Amino acid sequence: MLSYFSFRQEPDLSPLWELEKGRLKQGQLQKQYGFPRCVGKQLCWHLWSPIAAPLVIGQYGIPEPHPECPVVVSERVDVILVPAVSCDDRGYRLGYGGGFYDRLLGSLEWSHKIAIGITFDLGRVRELPIDPWDTRLSGVCTETGLFVVNKSC
Repeated sequence: MLSYFSFRQEPDLSPLWELEKGRLKQGQLQKQYGFPRCVGKQLCWHLWSPIAAPLVIGQYGIPEPHPECPVVVSERVDVILVPAVSCDDRGYRLGYGGGFYDRLLGSLEWSHKIAIGITFDLGRVRELPIDPWDTRLSGVCTETGLFVVNKSC
């Protein structure tokens, strides 16, 4: 599973890997998480756990895995949790404007993965303006539920 370290007002997912931290101490690793590192205009994904190498602060002030953490290959990924300021009912998202996730999700290597936008209920709207490069998500998750997107609409 690919996740993210929250930035600004994005939903904080750290309880997910804190839960894994407890399991790690008991020798019961359940999930492996990949986290992004900004490299140029792309996201490079690395395996990271709460007991791995310390995080570093990246070029945008966002915590990132150390560059020497193992790289995640797309074949090992089932779900991508995507941070969002807002998501609409069609599965489009609004981020902070760098286009990193649109490039990732629009690439041949990653486009077939399940991508879930993570936002707050207040950020879930009926319709956002979209650009030709915007990529639809598989679903949207808020504090009150998971909403699957019908991509045939």
